[in-house]
Amino acid sequence: MERHRLTNDQWELIRDIFPPPAATGRPRVSRRKVVDGILWILRTGAP
Repeated sequence: MERHRLTNDQWELIRDIFPPPAATGRPRVSRRKVVDGILWILRTGAP
């Protein structure tokens, strides 16, 4: 497990709360990476 990242078990618990991706707009980005980035900022203060 890498520091400041969700484990697979944690991700499985929250993956279904996100709406399906839209058919238009920007290309889809991994939601897991986005959540990991948000949690990293909250934990570290983004030094």
